[in-house]
Amino acid sequence: MSANITAKKRLDYQPPSHLIPEIALSFNLEDGVTKVKSQLKIVKNGHHEKPLVLDGVDLKLIDIQINGKTIAEYELTDTHLTLHHLPDECTLEIYTEIFPQNNSSLEGLYKTSGAYCTQCEAEGFRKITYFADRPDVLSEYTVTIYAQKDNFPFLLSNGNKIDSGDLDENVHWVKWHDPFKKPCYLFALVAGDFDLLEDTFTTGSGREVALELFVDKGKLDRGHHALSSLKKAMKWDEDVFGLEYDLDIYMIVAVDFFNMGAMENKGLNVFNSKFVLADSESATDEDYFNIESVIAHEYFHNWTGNRVTCRDWFQLSLKEGLTVFRDQQFSADMNSAPVNRIKNVKVIREHQFAEDASAMSHPIRPDEVIEMNNFYTVTVYDKGAEVIRMMHTLLGSEGFRKGMDLYFLRHDGQAVTCDDFVQAMQDANSEDLTMFRRWYGQSGTPNINVEENYNASTGELNIRFEQTNLPTADQAQKQDLHIPIKLEIIDDLNPQQNHIDVYNLKQKSDVIKKSGFSAKPTIAYLTDFSAPVKLNYCYQADDLVKVATKSRDGFSRWNATQNLYANCIHHLARSTTKNTSQQIALSDIEQLLDGIFAQPYDDKATLGEMLTLPSFETLVQQVELFNVRTLFEKREVLRQFIAERFIEKFTQLYESNQTKQYKFTAKDMAERKLANVSLEYIALTNQGTDRVTHQFENSSNMTDTLGALKSAQTASLPVFDKLMEQFESRWRQDPLVLDKWFALHAGLNSKDILSRLELIMGHKQFDLANPNRVRSVIGTFAFYNSLGFHDESGVGYRFVTDYLIKLDKINPQVAARIVTPLTQWQKLDESRIELMKTQLSRLLDSPNISNDMFEKVSKSLSFQ
Repeated sequence: MSANITAKKRLDYQPPSHLIPEIALSFNLEDGVTKVKSQLKIVKNGHHEKPLVLDGVDLKLIDIQINGKTIAEYELTDTHLTLHHLPDECTLEIYTEIFPQNNSSLEGLYKTSGAYCTQCEAEGFRKITYFADRPDVLSEYTVTIYAQKDNFPFLLSNGNKIDSGDLDENVHWVKWHDPFKKPCYLFALVAGDFDLLEDTFTTGSGREVALELFVDKGKLDRGHHALSSLKKAMKWDEDVFGLEYDLDIYMIVAVDFFNMGAMENKGLNVFNSKFVLADSESATDEDYFNIESVIAHEYFHNWTGNRVTCRDWFQLSLKEGLTVFRDQQFSADMNSAPVNRIKNVKVIREHQFAEDASAMSHPIRPDEVIEMNNFYTVTVYDKGAEVIRMMHTLLGSEGFRKGMDLYFLRHDGQAVTCDDFVQAMQDANSEDLTMFRRWYGQSGTPNINVEENYNASTGELNIRFEQTNLPTADQAQKQDLHIPIKLEIIDDLNPQQNHIDVYNLKQKSDVIKKSGFSAKPTIAYLTDFSAPVKLNYCYQADDLVKVATKSRDGFSRWNATQNLYANCIHHLARSTTKNTSQQIALSDIEQLLDGIFAQPYDDKATLGEMLTLPSFETLVQQVELFNVRTLFEKREVLRQFIAERFIEKFTQLYESNQTKQYKFTAKDMAERKLANVSLEYIALTNQGTDRVTHQFENSSNMTDTLGALKSAQTASLPVFDKLMEQFESRWRQDPLVLDKWFALHAGLNSKDILSRLELIMGHKQFDLANPNRVRSVIGTFAFYNSLGFHDESGVGYRFVTDYLIKLDKINPQVAARIVTPLTQWQKLDESRIELMKTQLSRLLDSPNISNDMFEKVSKSLSFQ
């Protein structure tokens, strides 16, 4: 580790030396410079003579006053302002200047497309003014903003608007006050000229809340779905958790340049525009779903994150894991519950398991970190949500609600820890969660081995579970975990036996006994994906078909198909020549699909998922080592086989699931999904070009338009480029839609992929400073273009690295997220590992590497 870069450790936490119960901020937004005045009420936290140390980065200090008098005695570095010998209480005024137009990191206050915007989580507030930039310093904010009225008619901040006025030279001002104490990471300011969509929501107690949605000029019609989603979320949180909104106004602003999906700033959410703007012509079903989900997520943070926040950033999953779980439950209630669960599990299997197996492995409550932005991971968010879900399984809906109620009763208005949350759950239910707490401090993916022993003479089935927790990059020693395992008994001869149980594995191994069977039943293990583990059980093909066609659990039906598809693909990959065993593997797939197609499936949403092969990324996590090209090609062999063998079925499904006028309903979404899955198979046959072209030319919505393009892309149809030209011609002025065009190009399996990428990155809409553009091209290529990225020559690795070196100078946070595939080399062949490490070394040696990038690259290079 570099001498001037040190890791922060969770166990080093100390309470703040000073509290700041009140802060008054004044912003004068002028051309080229923003003048910031902060007035802080400082109170010593206990009796001591410690100095006040404030964080500050890229600030020009103008003046400091204590109780109205300018002082000259202070210490100033590039990162801190230190004041000695302060009285027990005082008023501290700090005058600074900042330059938002030069802030390409998109942290702090920055200017984009003529508007001012903030992003302060995790440590962006220090780029606005000197402050104790940590989540456990809670303050009541009053904010006054001055700007030219013509250019910036809307001046927004947290809380309620309490005053406004006009000054000379067309300057106006607005004052905001947030009565709820909050950490500085929840501060927000937006100034600009927008279109405004307005509505209201009446809370359960009868208060009327003003809802305001701000979007770029001309985009107002695309905001209705977001506003409708917000009202659904507000109602749901009242109904399910009894949580009511607490301010007079709730505002959302959509911007194009944003590092994250959205930010839950108290009363003023700032969103990446891709998670706000939608109409049927420009947005897909997935876009509509994501908007509804993310709108809800940020709203739910009002209580799980804002009213109760994190003591320190090591507790990030306290708010994020819990809120992801809450938005998942909301989405399940609003849409198809099985498909929503399948979406959740895909993220875990494709990305979180990969993180667990890499140098960046960490628990959901990490122990140390160099750069706080590197905490924003699928482990903290999505595995964190799985841990909350397990708690919900253990306690039941009513018990979980009791725990939530006690949590808010104890900790409203506080900055607390993950332990505080678990303690509230435990105390509210008189449940001992001591062993369960290990999930918070232990990294890695548990493996559950299952063995069955059936006694035909007694009708008794013994099931043996054994958990294995292997060492990870960050932890050599592991403990056994408390793992809830849901299992479903499927007994054809005694249907009354069919039911779902929850078994709690609390030790290394255990045996449970089931009796009363006249023949060996089939067991679906890990129903509803009851724990984030890898379950190993040697299913016979007949058993998987039975689960896929007879289970009552949608996730289990889908999971059985994925297991059988994966078994076949891995078998094909292990066999170098065609042989009888390969034919048996393919015949198992025939048996599976014959069984599925014979069912009168009313659940079309789940059926669409069941007909989709496991992703390349999921398949990689199922083996110790893999050959990139072989695994990719064998997956394609199976896809081609299914397409040719069941072309008539797919044609029937395609034709019978055409929707007319676009509606975002569960029924219509399911039908479009099933039709487009069918089209991807049809595209692999001699009907492909005609069907794909017809759908593209006659589509009335973006879901079907993109479905046609995706089918042409995955089948490598020659018509792909022609259709893409037409798509670009229509949408070249719409950046959000054009991101889809960029991503389709970046994911294409093509020998000239790098030339293609260089060409499209010359497009006038591509901008390396825009996170959405970068993610659509470089991100898509690195994460999802398996053959291109992992080209045997290493050119894919070099391409990504070349741009990461540039991007790290512009936006370290985005660069550090896109470097992830380069750090996940552990399962590759030795040649590729060396090629990847060469590029990682280039990154590490690049001048002025950011802390974000340094942490991930250095850990990867030192990983054994």
